[in-house]
Amino acid sequence: MAEKFDVIVVGAGPAGTACAYTLAKAGVNVLLLERGEYPGSKNVMGGVLYRKMMEDIIPEFYKEAPVERPIVEQRFMMLDKESAVTFSYKGLEWNQPPYNNFTVLRAKFDQWFADKAVQQGALLVNETVALECIVEDGKVVGVRTDRPDGDVYADVVVLADGVNSLLAKSLGFHKEFRPDEVALAVMEVLKLDRKIIEDRFNLEGDQGCTIEIFGDATKGILGTAWLYTNKDSLNIGVGTMLSGLIKHKIKPYELLEYVKQHPMIRPYLQGTEQQEYLAHLIPEGGYNSMPQIVGDGVLVVGDAAQLVNAIHREGSNMAMTSGVLAAEAILRAREANDFSKTMLDSYRVNLLDSFVGQDLKKYKDATHHFEKFPHYIEKYIPMMNRAASQMFTVDGASKWEKQKKIWRDIGSAGDKLKIARDLFQAWRVMK
Repeated sequence: MAEKFDVIVVGAGPAGTACAYTLAKAGVNVLLLERGEYPGSKNVMGGVLYRKMMEDIIPEFYKEAPVERPIVEQRFMMLDKESAVTFSYKGLEWNQPPYNNFTVLRAKFDQWFADKAVQQGALLVNETVALECIVEDGKVVGVRTDRPDGDVYADVVVLADGVNSLLAKSLGFHKEFRPDEVALAVMEVLKLDRKIIEDRFNLEGDQGCTIEIFGDATKGILGTAWLYTNKDSLNIGVGTMLSGLIKHKIKPYELLEYVKQHPMIRPYLQGTEQQEYLAHLIPEGGYNSMPQIVGDGVLVVGDAAQLVNAIHREGSNMAMTSGVLAAEAILRAREANDFSKTMLDSYRVNLLDSFVGQDLKKYKDATHHFEKFPHYIEKYIPMMNRAASQMFTVDGASKWEKQKKIWRDIGSAGDKLKIARDLFQAWRVMK
């Protein structure tokens, strides 16, 4: 007879593990399936983990979790070919509890988090692929795996199998996502001496810094690059819409190399040694691309549900929140002994009422708007950098003269009106 669990969770990333941990802690018999050699071996993100959502699951987790550095400074760099306008916020309140966020390496952190779920009673099975959901009378009742006699049954199956969720697709919950609904991110982990990192980024002790890079780093394609500090390594990466890479015929590793060799970025990377190269698809369709996330006996969480806020580089926090909310909906269903779509739909309602749904709705048109009008990146960032250069160059001209020249360089009255309209449209999709 095939084995039966209360719940099967497919995928041991932040969403799946958060769900499995919450359920196991409540005494539910949970099977957590991971296709990789270990949790984190197949997972990639830029490297920032937010404290609040993780601490809601495991209080004071940072005292034992393999976090890298608490972030005390967040920099934003507007890049042109030979210039950068940079602004930042540095706050020492982030260097002590309650922290804001940390850099992490997923290969380490995901293993630790999954071990915590196991300690609560979840059964973790690695190197196992869920091939399809088992459906009986229209209800999901288990999964078929690639192991011999690999059919496993449960009252509820939670799909946390990432942006390419073939299981959700096979159920008809979504079609193939379009290239303008996903981004491709590539990243390198570069080894660098701890003391050099702290000197180079003006940090003390375990303090960390993140740099988000916009403009020339993506050669006009909608996306961002990033540079994050770990204890003794740096994460350098770039993520752009897949549609942009196809249109411009740019290979992702070529774009990453372009970022690394940029004169504004290259000095940060001097003396580094490559440790790891990673690539990953990121769901960026947002609110308008969310698939069906509830069915009879099945829930969809994390990246598989398109839960990423690209504007604020948030994904793992949304994933963990979705995992917890899914677990809470399952616990309510168990009390009623009802695992129907109607009963489990409290997950969808609560998710959309949470910060996850509210933030996705707030920025639902932003990605499409900025991809449709690439001049925000191609034209306006260089224009801002030229204006800064003009104002900060001391050449005997008065500041009034400089302001007039900047104003003239913008163009005709029609050009100025177009800029005003563009700024208004940007405000509308971001407000």
